[in-house]
Amino acid sequence: MLRSRLCVFDAYGTLFDVAGAAREAAQEPGRAALKEHWPRLSELWRRKQLEYTWIRAVTGVHVDFWDVTCDALDYAMETLGLDDRDLRLRLRELYLKLPPYPEVESMLRRLKEAEHKTAILSNGSPDMLGGALRASGLTGLFDKVISVEEAGVFKPARAVYDLVGAHFGVESPGEVLFVSSNYWDAASATAYGFHTMWVNRDGAPADRIPREPRHVAKSLAAVPAIAATL
Repeated sequence: MLRSRLCVFDAYGTLFDVAGAAREAAQEPGRAALKEHWPRLSELWRRKQLEYTWIRAVTGVHVDFWDVTCDALDYAMETLGLDDRDLRLRLRELYLKLPPYPEVESMLRRLKEAEHKTAILSNGSPDMLGGALRASGLTGLFDKVISVEEAGVFKPARAVYDLVGAHFGVESPGEVLFVSSNYWDAASATAYGFHTMWVNRDGAPADRIPREPRHVAKSLAAVPAIAATL
C-alpha cells in the first residue's frame, strides 16, 4: 500500500475545541446564567450549526460558515432563554479564536518531522480559519488551508473532497489520510476514497450511515503512527 504523505484535517471539533467559546465566556464575571447553561448551549449551538450546513448543501442555498454559525448561536440562545446582546457578541468573538486541543501542536510537528504534508479541509470560511490559526499559533504547520468556499457547498458534498486533489495534484484519493472528529465526515471521506481516521474523544457510538472510517482513535496523538503505516 502506498504510504500516505498527505494528512488532511477537518478543523472545527477536530483541531479546535468548539466548546471553548461557551466554556470561556461562562468563566467571566457576570455570566451567572451562562455558567449554568453553557454545556447545553455549546451542544445545541454545534448541532444546529451542522444541521444548517447539511440543509444548505442539499437545497443549494449557500452562505458562508460564519453566517451559519451565527444563525445556530441565535437559535441556541433563544432556546435557552438567554436574551443578552452582549453575551451574543462575546460568544461570536470567542468563536473566532477557539483553542486547539492540547495534542494538536505536538502531533503536527511529528508529522512535519516525518516529512508529511499537512492541510486543513474545512467548512469554515477563509477569514474564520485564518483567525483561528493565528490565535493558536499553528499557521506555519500547514501546507494548505482549504475552505469549502472554493466549492460553494458544505461537506459532505464530493466537490469539497475534490479540492484536496485540485490543490495537491494527488493521483489517487488513497494517497490521502483524512482525519475528522465527525463520524459522518470521516465516513463520507471513506466513500470518496480517502484513508480515514475518526477522532472519537467521547466514546460516542458510530452513526448508522453508509461506510465507516478506517481507523478510530481517542485523540489526534494517534495520527502520526497511523500515517506511517499507510
